[in-house]
Amino acid sequence: MAGRGTVQLRGDEDVILRVENLVQEFPVGRNRVVHAVSDISFDLRKGETLGIVGESGCGKSTTARALVQLPPPTSGRVVLDPGSENEIDLTGLSGNDLRNVRPRLQMIFQDPISSLNPRRRVRDIVSEGLEIWSDGDIGTEGRERVEEVLHAVGIDPAVAASHRPHQFSGGQCQRISIARALTMNPEILICDEPVSALDVSVQAKILNLLEDMKARYDLSLVFISHDLSVVRNVSDRVVVMYLGKLCEVGDADRLYEAPAHPYTRALLASAPEPARSVGVADAVLGDDLPSPTDPPSGCRFRTRCPLAIDRCAVEEPLMQQISEDHFVACHLPFT
Repeated sequence: MAGRGTVQLRGDEDVILRVENLVQEFPVGRNRVVHAVSDISFDLRKGETLGIVGESGCGKSTTARALVQLPPPTSGRVVLDPGSENEIDLTGLSGNDLRNVRPRLQMIFQDPISSLNPRRRVRDIVSEGLEIWSDGDIGTEGRERVEEVLHAVGIDPAVAASHRPHQFSGGQCQRISIARALTMNPEILICDEPVSALDVSVQAKILNLLEDMKARYDLSLVFISHDLSVVRNVSDRVVVMYLGKLCEVGDADRLYEAPAHPYTRALLASAPEPARSVGVADAVLGDDLPSPTDPPSGCRFRTRCPLAIDRCAVEEPLMQQISEDHFVACHLPFT
């Protein structure tokens, strides 16, 4: 399955974020390392929503945090405005240089309640970023900005002035988290499973809100989720991850209608409404996810793949293009 390569990267001037050969590893004792993210590459165009999907433990959230250098990746590059005169490699920055760039990328976290400071009032939470950047005095313009974004996400600023997070529902807390991110006027919003902790009845409202905010504030989104139907509905392009690697990248509709990788087909077959082109018989996963401290040789998906051959154990597949904006890392792709 999962392979390496950069053929899926686009070279046009609309690309606002490019991730090249990203690696994130964590030591966990003597001579043991968690290979959380292993040599992945993708990009994001201005105004685009990039979906990242995969099983729990595949490296989605680690990738999201690496984009904002929390913590910095082990190796690789995260580049803003690639190819332009203003190109910035975040992995080469530290201290104030990194701090000055971070407002351009903001995150929304999975658990809306625990991501908010329970001791602070909501208006203070939303204005905190501005206060840090203005040394405590946000001025009239800053206060108007806070009220604007709270109104935009459906929270009454008058109520938020005196209430704390525990006095709001999960959906309202996620709206507050979105407002906090928007206050800094970002260009890229990284959404790390923003609706997975919410009731189904609330999820659609938050997704619609994100779409509205994307249009209103001219945002580009990285949307991470394990819910395949959600990702298809909100994404322009989709990246499929498995055990720290990329296995398929492409236009959302094309990838869902004609998945080329056995793992992607298995994911879609396991969803309540599998893609029409996926047959259950050839999309069954075997065994559990291998340990990221000792990933399989060659193709990392081979231990669970019904199509695996000897070549898969010794040779890691390279990302290859199989159609327009559709790339797959597999020795035996479905075409």
